Amino acid sequence: MLLLRTVRAVHRPLPMPCRLSVVSRFYSSPANAYEITETETRVNGQSIPRDAQTNVSPTVLSRMNRNLHLQPQHPISIIRQLIESHFTGFKTFNDLSPIVSTRQNFDDLLIPLDHPSRSRSDNYYFNESTLLRAHTSAHQHDGMRSGHERFLITGDVYRRDEIDASHYPVFHQMEGFAYFDQATVAKQVKEEMTHKDAPNVRVVDDTTFSDENPVQQCHTQDMVEPVAAHLKHSLNAMLRKLFADEPDLEVRWIQAYFPFTSPSYEVEIKYKGEWLEVLGCGVVRQELLNQAGLHDKIGWAFGLGLERLAMVLFGIPDIRLFWSQDERFLSQFTPGHIQKFKAFSKYPPCIKDISFWLPENKWQENNFCEVVRDVAGDIVENVKLIDDFVHPKTQKRSLCYRILYRSMDRNVTHEEINAIQDRVRDVVEKEFAVTLR
Repeated sequence: MLLLRTVRAVHRPLPMPCRLSVVSRFYSSPANAYEITETETRVNGQSIPRDAQTNVSPTVLSRMNRNLHLQPQHPISIIRQLIESHFTGFKTFNDLSPIVSTRQNFDDLLIPLDHPSRSRSDNYYFNESTLLRAHTSAHQHDGMRSGHERFLITGDVYRRDEIDASHYPVFHQMEGFAYFDQATVAKQVKEEMTHKDAPNVRVVDDTTFSDENPVQQCHTQDMVEPVAAHLKHSLNAMLRKLFADEPDLEVRWIQAYFPFTSPSYEVEIKYKGEWLEVLGCGVVRQELLNQAGLHDKIGWAFGLGLERLAMVLFGIPDIRLFWSQDERFLSQFTPGHIQKFKAFSKYPPCIKDISFWLPENKWQENNFCEVVRDVAGDIVENVKLIDDFVHPKTQKRSLCYRILYRSMDRNVTHEEINAIQDRVRDVVEKEFAVTLR
């Protein structure tokens, strides 16, 4: 199930149209090869037509097939293996293609056509019907139809997002799914719920069934209570296992909303003094089970972000490090073990500002960040809005962003950054028709 993308009751502005110019170019790396032409994108043996919805970028396509979750010595893979060892008896799917249909990514999960999670500014579309999966939940329907009552799906997922130390356009999710016979769920759950508490992990859970987080009309509370209890038991036990050596960890459960579960929950952990969401979960909407022919079943699902767990467990301060091929990073980790990352020299940053007048008072920051990332790559550490000004006479809006450039593995020169900043300014001016200041 898609259970990491939290749905919040907020208004999002309409996405700005993307006007990226396209030329026929072939890109190749040891892990990947793809070609972008005026009419199609060729990748992983597929030729996918382009249309007005197309916004997939070379930067993102270059990350495909890296499969960090399958590299045994990589922190992402180590976390995956530890979680899989906890969920014994679960079938694992780890090599499913990230190219999916909008039906798989949205429709199969009961996500409405006007839902903001479908936004072009949040996703990477090949065309109006094909995109890079935004969550491993895109495969949950196939998982249910596989005949396995319990399964885990792990893979890379793709979302357009802000630029900072904890956000990256490609990250990794794990999906967990289990279902039970409606008639015997209470008995089955009672037999399975055994665990030992970890005294260093404090779990706070005051969630209840309510009008805001309801039991589905087709379920009885007596049926849902053991499923929710089994879900919470399974995830609390997993966190206790992962964080057995972490001092004084705080975990809290809060009510949430997802179109595909009810009741629904988020789980957060306290990291560097702030609460960080690590997973979402809930009791599966019965419509989804019915679509898979499982009319007499009731189930739970969760989705978690492997990077967020790995950053806490391994003490990794910047999400870009996961993509590093620097041996000083990769050599620090051993399969089956969690050991704290030892930082090597942090190179000095170079900070540049870019300010501009908007042609109209509409702006989607994700699109801006995507352009900056496409031009500068992983040398961009942070992009932050530092000024938002509306001229009192003309009512024109001016924005100023501060861009922090820093390489993870070498010193950069001012000349190099100046050249990158000039390219950023040129592309931003052309793509968004802004007036640079």
